[in-house]
Amino acid sequence: MTTLKAGDKAPEFTGTDQNGKVVSLADFKGKKVILYFYPKDNTPTCTVEACNLRDNYTDLTTKGFEVIGVSPDSEKKHQNFIKKYELPFTLLADTDHKIMNAYQVWGTKKFMGKVYDGVHRITFVIDENGVIERVFEKVKSKIHTEQILESYA
Repeated sequence: MTTLKAGDKAPEFTGTDQNGKVVSLADFKGKKVILYFYPKDNTPTCTVEACNLRDNYTDLTTKGFEVIGVSPDSEKKHQNFIKKYELPFTLLADTDHKIMNAYQVWGTKKFMGKVYDGVHRITFVIDENGVIERVFEKVKSKIHTEQILESYA
């Protein structure tokens, strides 16, 4: 889906988190960022992915990663999702699809014979200087943390 690849400069973004706080990629300069895009809070696969990242959050932060999830859901929906599953990371409400468009993850999808526009489940790992290090276009929600960490082994 995306044409962004490892070695590309990560598109700068600014969005609001679950609490209405403005968050920008620039806030994370000097840190590695796992920027994961997902379709919708409280859906089965999105929940599995978020909980996998939650369950391995300490391993990720110990290795220097920050985790940020992005979906078209509202701040309020993100608050409920975070509370229900005790998610320890930031979720950005990209209701106008600006961040998703910048990362080229919003587009045509097919599901059960229907064609529609939506978010493609893609994860980017961005290095300390704002350069994309890894792109995961085939996210395995149940073992997503392993996918990420194994790519650094």
